Amino acid sequence: MPTLLLVRHGRTAANASGVLAGRTPGVGLDESGAAQVAALARRLSAVPLAAVVASPLERTVATARALLAAGGTARRPRPELVEEPRLLECDYGDWTGRGLRELAKEPHWKVVQGHPSAAQFPGGESLRDVQSRAVAAVREHDAAVAAEHGEDAVWVAVSHGDVIKAVLADALGQHLDTFQRIVVDPASVSVVRYTALRPFVVRTNDTGGDLSSLAPPARRRRRAPASSDAALGGGAGR
Repeated sequence: MPTLLLVRHGRTAANASGVLAGRTPGVGLDESGAAQVAALARRLSAVPLAAVVASPLERTVATARALLAAGGTARRPRPELVEEPRLLECDYGDWTGRGLRELAKEPHWKVVQGHPSAAQFPGGESLRDVQSRAVAAVREHDAAVAAEHGEDAVWVAVSHGDVIKAVLADALGQHLDTFQRIVVDPASVSVVRYTALRPFVVRTNDTGGDLSSLAPPARRRRRAPASSDAALGGGAGR
């Protein structure tokens, strides 16, 4: 079972000012966001990456390229960036470009907060559709990474806050209506491993921890097939 790193893009000026950027073109990382991404790239520099897949928006592509620029060796270079439209930010429709404080006064805001599975943004996308496309994308890429690089492989999907929250809710076996309980900060890493029976959520919203332990073993050894069973009592760790 490969290790999937779900990475949210670094902070943007829209994030800092409380504006819902959505799919607005030209929204790049601000100074703080660029620093966040540079720090994350250093933390991941010792982890071989089999694939890096990103939403096509400027802020996610910039984040992915920063991760690809750090680390890698002549023997194990960083892979080419793959842009994946199914990891795009939610289409917020008529809400795009508006301030969050203003949107909080809209009647539909309570639906988004309390009953996301029923939330259809005016002129835009439903959160159910966001989850469906994003989960399909990461599962397909995960299977492709396993087939090409083996079950020890580590790969990255760079996306957006609500998209990653929706993927994590699915991996946790939670209803979409609970996804607002999940926090995904800019430049954070959440880790998921998919198995035949269930996904395992290894960590969420990591913004400063040691990531070197995510690297696969230096030497391949004979291993039993990946198990879908959870360790009773919590296990001893990886």
